[in-house]
Amino acid sequence: MNYNNKRFRLLENSINAETSEKMVFEYKQDGSILTSNYSGGKIIQGHLIGLVNNDGAIEMRYHQVNVHGELRTGKCSSKPEVMLNGKIRLYETWEWTSGDRSRGRSVLEEL
Repeated sequence: MNYNNKRFRLLENSINAETSEKMVFEYKQDGSILTSNYSGGKIIQGHLIGLVNNDGAIEMRYHQVNVHGELRTGKCSSKPEVMLNGKIRLYETWEWTSGDRSRGRSVLEEL
């Protein structure tokens, strides 16, 4: 599965997340390496980097600066589902590796 130039928007998110439904993530992929820069809502600037395995699952790390001037970091595992319309839905489990170290879940869908 190749995510290069695909755009995703949040459908669902845990309450302890800083991302919002208004944000769009545009993925770039080179080989198995996935990256994205993002901003919006509570996030001034963020970046993620991950590895895509053969079945399209992604293991990623992210870091971001929020509107409070805090540097936050985390890790995320993302599992894809190809829907009937051919678009990809991503089911994510994530954990902050800074701050309260809480966990959450997100669902993203390709635009």
